[in-house]
Amino acid sequence: MRIHIATDHAGMGLSAFLVSELTALGHELIDHGPKVYDALDDYPGFCIAAAQAVVKDQQAGVQALGIVLGGSGNGEQIAANKVAGIRAALIWNDSTAKLAREHNDANVAAVGARQHSNAEVLELIKAFIAEPFSNDERHVRRIGKIASFEATGEVIY
Repeated sequence: MRIHIATDHAGMGLSAFLVSELTALGHELIDHGPKVYDALDDYPGFCIAAAQAVVKDQQAGVQALGIVLGGSGNGEQIAANKVAGIRAALIWNDSTAKLAREHNDANVAAVGARQHSNAEVLELIKAFIAEPFSNDERHVRRIGKIASFEATGEVIY
C-alpha cells in the first residue's frame, strides 16, 4: 500500500516513527513534510499536498491512503477534507479507526500526536489500513451524496 504522510511540528517525531515502522511492514511511504522542525510552521500546505497525492494515486488505480498528524489531528483533518475526493477521519481508538474505513471508506487517517504514544498510533494506523470498506449499499449511497455535493454544491437528503 502506498501511504502519503504529512504533519506539522507537533507530529514530526511520530511521523518519522510511522515512516520507519510502516516501511518495515512493506508499505511505500511518501513523506510530504515538513522536512525541518519549525515550531511556527503551518500544517495546511503539508496536509493538503498529502491529500492531493492520495486522490491522484487513487484516480490512477494505485492503492493509496493518507495519514495527517498534528497536536490534536483536528486542523489537519479539516485541511485534508478540503481536497475533493478525500474522506479524512479523526481516529482515536480501534473502533474509530476501523469504522472510518468500514462505513465511510475514509482514505486519510488524522491522528493527534499529543494524544497517544507512538505505539498506540501505530496500532491505530495498522487497524485503519487493514479494515476494508464494507460496500454496504447504505454506506455507498451516503458517500455518493457527499461526492455529489462536492461536485455540484447541491444537498441531497
